[in-house]
Amino acid sequence: MKVLIFGATGMIGQGALLECLRAQDVELVVTLGRTATGRHEGKLREIVHANLLDYSGMEMQLAGFDACFFCLGVASTGMKEADYEPITYGFTMAAAEMLSRVNPGMSFVFVSGSGTDSSEKGRMMWARVKGRTENALLKLPLKAYMFRPGFIQPLDGIQSKTPMYRRFYRVLGPVMPLLRRAFPNQILSTREIGQAMLGVARHGYEKRILEAKDIRKAVGPARPA
Repeated sequence: MKVLIFGATGMIGQGALLECLRAQDVELVVTLGRTATGRHEGKLREIVHANLLDYSGMEMQLAGFDACFFCLGVASTGMKEADYEPITYGFTMAAAEMLSRVNPGMSFVFVSGSGTDSSEKGRMMWARVKGRTENALLKLPLKAYMFRPGFIQPLDGIQSKTPMYRRFYRVLGPVMPLLRRAFPNQILSTREIGQAMLGVARHGYEKRILEAKDIRKAVGPARPA
């Protein structure tokens, strides 16, 4: 299997990349973003690309993939919709529309979020934009899956790029095992999310929109969290 990852330097993207590198059935993993991950692995290739709204002339580079894990995103805190939408909707759809032409029918996993508004009419700006993005993806000739994780536990030395989130995780770290037992369907690890992405790429899933409990189910009972 050949996998393309957008946003591999972010917290969820790092988890997806690690699981792809560990998976024996992934023969090639390519990351695409504005910066390289800095990792050096035998089956890893990296594409540094500045303009995430334009992939003109890159069709041959991005053809032949079985799955795309789109983990690219930005925290909405303090952002206006006019600034948030070009990143969340614009970057995602530019990539998805191009990939649907060169890899029709490929699996495309979009990292959305718990509380996303499919009606596109709610009060929460980020939820409307995420919902608009999900709805647009589901209309493309792709096997598109929307991942809606809630709280995410970083594992394997992964850290959030957002300073506020890093402080938050440091405070909660000691009690995280207790929280996971108390709220098993609300808390997922970066490892679980990456494994679930590979799970739906391999086998599909009964739903196209996966909430946290569905993501955990997609990992499969044989895979540790």
